[in-house]
Amino acid sequence: MPVFDYDPPERFVAGAVGQPGSRTFFLQARGQGRVTTVGLEKFQVAVLADRLDELLDEVLRRSGGTAPVPAMAPVELADRAPLEPPIDEDFRVGTMALAWDPESAQVVIEAQELTGEEDAEEEEIIPDRPDSAVLRVHISAAAARAFTQRALEIVAAGRPPCPLCAQPLDADGHICVRLNGHRGDRT
Repeated sequence: MPVFDYDPPERFVAGAVGQPGSRTFFLQARGQGRVTTVGLEKFQVAVLADRLDELLDEVLRRSGGTAPVPAMAPVELADRAPLEPPIDEDFRVGTMALAWDPESAQVVIEAQELTGEEDAEEEEIIPDRPDSAVLRVHISAAAARAFTQRALEIVAAGRPPCPLCAQPLDADGHICVRLNGHRGDRT
């Protein structure tokens, strides 16, 4: 099983390529002269960002405010640069895991390759399949807050929502369920 391990990476970001409505989402880690790019779904980026914030808030709460976790992303860690080319997907993400390592005061993020087992009729996901690839990054709490901020901005940069049904609007509107199947316009 190939393990792409970055402890810590020089850079770890979420990014998207393409036009709103047909974007492809990626996680990208760089360090030690190599770059690993993995593909995932928009909702996975959003969930990862939300869960990272929840994890950091919980670490801060349990420590009584003494853990080295900033409440917000430090401005100096903001990363607005595009993904590094070439954007070649090393694998597609199936499952992800998060952990807080109290020894190093770092967040550990693991993204495991989609193997097809996740779509099986049995709702059981087989953990740690020996033949699936894994991207593992160890980042500081401050870097995790910066990652979260960028990831949420990437997700929000998509198509605007319909004011009636909240579904994404295409450039030419959409069929709005709140209008009984009539076309909703971008107003």
